[in-house]
Amino acid sequence: MNLQELETRLQSLIEVDLLALLPGRKVEDVVVQKLASAIHLNTKAQEDGQLIAPNAYTLVMHPEEAVKWQDRQLLAILLHSISAVAQEAGFRITISPTITITTDDKISIRDARVTASHRIEPMAETNANPLETGKLEDTGKLPENAFLIVEGVKVFPLTLPVVNIGRRLDNQLVIDDPRVSRNHAQLRAIKGRFVVFDLNSTGGTFVNGQRASQTVLYPGDVISLAGVALIFGQDNPPPRPDLKATSPLQKPSLDRPTAVLGDHSTAKLKKK
Repeated sequence: MNLQELETRLQSLIEVDLLALLPGRKVEDVVVQKLASAIHLNTKAQEDGQLIAPNAYTLVMHPEEAVKWQDRQLLAILLHSISAVAQEAGFRITISPTITITTDDKISIRDARVTASHRIEPMAETNANPLETGKLEDTGKLPENAFLIVEGVKVFPLTLPVVNIGRRLDNQLVIDDPRVSRNHAQLRAIKGRFVVFDLNSTGGTFVNGQRASQTVLYPGDVISLAGVALIFGQDNPPPRPDLKATSPLQKPSLDRPTAVLGDHSTAKLKKK
């Protein structure tokens, strides 16, 4: 499948899903074109000749344009379409694809940039114990209308102040995938925000491609549990005063900065 065929098929898949789920919505042609180009240019061949499609995509757009892309259904549609067109083209995707939306006020509101890469994460197993789910210190207001999109298809509403994630059946969110540890990560509501904690997993927890031990989540953040993608979303999220002092990272570090939550709100690991 050449670039033009890839682009045409991707457009068709997206339009069908949008018509069914989001009538009246339209994904701009420039995004479809650049997504198709990113898939085409970053597909690589293995020694056995198998073509591997990229699995990590970043859409960079003007801040005003990015607002309407923080939509769980739209993100799920894009992820589904990317996977489908790659498979139809005979490409293999080793890890479920993820999409991160970022902003750049220097880019035209009618334009976008798309980058694609191959994310490789090891399989993990750990005996780490989950954080206790008893009485919480300074839990604060539970974030409203928050949710996770699991592997681009399943929406998991976040209606509890503590959500343990892993393969074990006693987790609130059970992910039956061998890459995920029995007790892998935890989401905890603190001061009106959800914070993700890694539970000492061998494979690690990543947020937007950066390893995280604990970090505050914002709509559109992509959490990766040893390759299993969860997209954090929130309808009508609270304002972000921190954006005025935020600038793009020039040299990404291995670890995402740890969230500072105060002396009485920082969660602590406890072994049973």
